[in-house]
Amino acid sequence: MAISVDTFFLAPDAQGTLQARIQQMVAEGILSGRFHKGEKLPSSRALARHLGVSRITVTLAYTELLANDYLTSRGRSGYYVSDNAPVPPSFNPTPRAVDAIDWPAALARRFTGGDTPEKPRDWQTYRYPFIYGQADPTLFDHANWRLCAIQALGQKDFTALTTDYYDADDPLLIEFIARHTLPRRGITARPDEILITLGAQNALWLAAQLLLTRSRRAAIEDPCYHAQRDILVQTGCALSPLRVDADGLPPDAIPDGTDVIFTTPSHQSPTTATMPMDRRRALLDRARDIGALIVEDDYEFEMAFLKAPSPALKSLDTEGRVIYVGSFSKSLFPGLRLGYMVGSRPFIREARALRASVLRHPPGHIQRTAAYFLSLGHYDAQIRRMAGVLQDRRTVVEEAIARHGLTVAGRGAFGGSSLWMRAPDHLDTTRLAEDLRADGVLIEPGAPFFHAAHRSRNFYRLAYSSIPASRIPEGMARIARRL
Repeated sequence: MAISVDTFFLAPDAQGTLQARIQQMVAEGILSGRFHKGEKLPSSRALARHLGVSRITVTLAYTELLANDYLTSRGRSGYYVSDNAPVPPSFNPTPRAVDAIDWPAALARRFTGGDTPEKPRDWQTYRYPFIYGQADPTLFDHANWRLCAIQALGQKDFTALTTDYYDADDPLLIEFIARHTLPRRGITARPDEILITLGAQNALWLAAQLLLTRSRRAAIEDPCYHAQRDILVQTGCALSPLRVDADGLPPDAIPDGTDVIFTTPSHQSPTTATMPMDRRRALLDRARDIGALIVEDDYEFEMAFLKAPSPALKSLDTEGRVIYVGSFSKSLFPGLRLGYMVGSRPFIREARALRASVLRHPPGHIQRTAAYFLSLGHYDAQIRRMAGVLQDRRTVVEEAIARHGLTVAGRGAFGGSSLWMRAPDHLDTTRLAEDLRADGVLIEPGAPFFHAAHRSRNFYRLAYSSIPASRIPEGMARIARRL
């Protein structure tokens, strides 16, 4: 019995090469029980014509399935489902039970209901996506990342790929961070003072878990990175939200009794303010006077295309008071989820133990691939390319802002990938964002970045990392019309 060619289709949003997608499509048909042993598959010519691909692509997919014993070939007759193909499970699902658990009472802690703003998963389908934190595929070096991934899969790196590091990290990646990344921020650290994390957010979580309890107090910027605020709320600690100004977090506003200060001095999130050197020293002095630690989130320092970035707060620290958090996720791609934290040896030792109890360590293959990408110079080349493109887009955005009379509340003096905007005081930008979606425009409302007790609703973030320069003028015009 032959399988109809009409049962085959390629999902438009599927990942991988055409050959891999065709191979997966046939294998899934067999594993799901739709294709049975002995059934004949469409000819490579017929399937290629139906799918709109080359015949050699289908032939290569069939050949790979033949090698894996999903298919068998019968002379000139064609390809058939092999008698040795995996047999789909045969069972009747048990009737769905009635859930008798009182989950509101059973849950000891809750982690939902935070202030994380909604970002549409289909943001790429919008023509004017002024949305922060998403990768522009045209700026990423796919070819060299693929080569580094293949190199990391080689026999030479088999140990790095398969070893359970338990609480350790890839030595090549640690060495690169210690010898190349940190010195650019003025930081000197030994390997046992560096920990690889699953992005900066994981590092912030580790720091909060180790340093805060219900009896301790944390100072946090307002507005701030909303996920960081959620992390601190979950610890149950006392929280002091401090309004930032044009220079970032004001040290003299930090109350006595503060145990940990969380700050983004190089590129404040979301206002983009950069803390000047005299305030950085004042912040260290204030922390020393009250006996507080500082957690420095140094995100987006790589995107300093207007002038050289200031040295990290950690580089000015002579007492081991600052815990430094960095990330490759923003500068490479968000889905990488690879960051690092730097601190004194006793702190990193405990952070390593906590990480091991939760996730052991980030995948070895990802660490080794990143190590090759960094050490072979591809990362620096990508940063230079991104900085040039972002500078061009920033110029177009600034021109459109001036043309339409929009109000900028914060623009990074060193660069970055977004601007902090202010709408008229009476306007709620949550409603503005909803209306703009109908125009094909995405912006981020500012309210979730503020502490709930005194939330401002007329701010919004305008990112230009995910939109080509050619679309910026019309997108900005649509924002101006809605306003």
